[in-house]
Amino acid sequence: MRKRFVIEAVMAAIYGELMVPNRPVEYLFPYSTVMELYEMKDSSEPVMPEAGDDAHVKQKISEMIAFFEEPLNRKKIERAFGAPWRLSPPLLVNDNVSFVVVNSMENAQYGETFDPIETELILSSLREQVPILTDQLDFMDRVIDTEVPIQVFDIEDFEYALEADEALGDWKSP
Repeated sequence: MRKRFVIEAVMAAIYGELMVPNRPVEYLFPYSTVMELYEMKDSSEPVMPEAGDDAHVKQKISEMIAFFEEPLNRKKIERAFGAPWRLSPPLLVNDNVSFVVVNSMENAQYGETFDPIETELILSSLREQVPILTDQLDFMDRVIDTEVPIQVFDIEDFEYALEADEALGDWKSP
């Protein structure tokens, strides 16, 4: 069974280990996070603090943009634009990884506590009933403090997140 996570598109570019999981994984990207890739690629502001790391990540961002712009992938993404909250068909990256683009809509439901991208991540997670992967500890703290009913995992705990449901299932079984 394929494990699913909501995540920002840039996280998949930054954290290479997400592209080589030990089991099938599907990453759901709110469309606005895909559009952020273009801004990051063209920005003079660094994505990473070290110059070498920044150049590497910007190269990975460019590769991801090229992947999304491939004609078949672009066509699949455009299918999601038919209605709010529609999902694109899976974009196959490799044997264990696929991307799905979510035509998410920020509705200011969490607007005072979370920015629009964070709100789209939360709403996507709630709607699809899948956890969020992030490297933003302050975002995780705010999710906990405001008691948003979602699971959030730190990317550093990716391996644990892959197995989390199975461990809970073992605990719940008689």
